[in-house]
Amino acid sequence: MTLTVRVISPDKTIWDDEAQEVILPSTTGQLGILSGHAPLLSALDAGVMRVRSSANQDWVAIALMGGFAEVEENEVTILVNAAERGDVIDLEEARSAYSEAQERLSQVQPDDRQAQIQANQAYKRARARFQAAGGMV
Repeated sequence: MTLTVRVISPDKTIWDDEAQEVILPSTTGQLGILSGHAPLLSALDAGVMRVRSSANQDWVAIALMGGFAEVEENEVTILVNAAERGDVIDLEEARSAYSEAQERLSQVQPDDRQAQIQANQAYKRARARFQAAGGMV
């Protein structure tokens, strides 16, 4: 039995296909979904979603920039602010953006809470893109 998986951002559908398994970056940790999963609604953090395709059993990495996932009757619907497949991300550009985000995060003043939040979000997004492109294991 397979899952129908859809990843939808405001401007396009990133994934709409059958899958054997999905691993999601929920706000409380990694969440694995197989066929027959109980109904679920979960908030997603910026991170890497992994989908094991039904067609060839390969894993596909997708960088998610936060959103929500709903699981019901072997259908997984993921609504995100933005997303990008790892196979279309330029690895060197992602590595550079990740390094810059790390540097900015390390330079934020501890008493500037707003700057800390913004730098941390930028860091999570850059890390997700870098991981999805294959830069980290």
